[in-house]
Amino acid sequence: MITLVRRATALCVLGAALTACGTTAAEVAPRPAPSAPAPSSSASRTPTPTLAPGPAGLTPVFEHGPRTDGTPHGEQDGTRDGKLIALTFDADMTADQGPRAASGERFDNPQLIAALRELKVPATVFMTGRWAEEYPDEARSIGRDRQFEIANHSYSHYAYTDDCYGLPTVAKDDMRADLERAYTAFEKAGVPNPMPYFRFPGGCYDKAALKELSATGVTAVQWDVVSGDAFATDADAVTRQVLDGARPGSVVVMHCTRSAAPVTEEVVRAVVPELRSRGYRFVKVSDLVGAANGRA
Repeated sequence: MITLVRRATALCVLGAALTACGTTAAEVAPRPAPSAPAPSSSASRTPTPTLAPGPAGLTPVFEHGPRTDGTPHGEQDGTRDGKLIALTFDADMTADQGPRAASGERFDNPQLIAALRELKVPATVFMTGRWAEEYPDEARSIGRDRQFEIANHSYSHYAYTDDCYGLPTVAKDDMRADLERAYTAFEKAGVPNPMPYFRFPGGCYDKAALKELSATGVTAVQWDVVSGDAFATDADAVTRQVLDGARPGSVVVMHCTRSAAPVTEEVVRAVVPELRSRGYRFVKVSDLVGAANGRA
């Protein structure tokens, strides 16, 4: 298991929640997984920034953007300088949690999405295919809002390695199909242009998993700030953890799952104005990847 995952002790809580509920960047053309919907032919879009394949053609892994400071500006004024930071939200639901959803457990968090819209915070949502199937209207709404981007968090939210915080595992030969099944679920939900980014369930991966996914062309996206919002009830403690960990270029991992992360909206409402006062500009993961590629 990768060292980053090992040293993020807060992920032990994250793993339980999820079960319950070095390559230089380079500009390359995006290569979405085969089941990903094709971009709209009527839209003239800048190619999505991705990372070049890693050694031996392995799936590249992105953890954070450039650690550079700049003159702070707001996200809405069209400038590209300032200290960039990306808030990411995992919309988790495992393949076997349908009965719990049917009994009333909520794996979505529309109030959080509303808060991000109100605060005008761009964000990247890493969504499982099972979540998109359970909440297609919400998935479609998020995906069609230019303030957000949807990326792949697997279909089943089963781990791609053994010994990943108690998560069930996906067989090596089924990894690519699991990823592609998520893109199919996004397409059926009406999500346009999901990103060619993939977040491993639990953050767990190894060389074998990177090799299995290399043909899909995705960039694996990790993080460098663990919010600790999974199952947290103390919003102030989570807020402090995010603020203490934030650095220019940071990718913050949070959750868009009401039952497993009930204080996340409150945390966002506290973190956003404070980070803005410190000169941070909120961007999507694609912006950070583009900055790493020298495009931003």
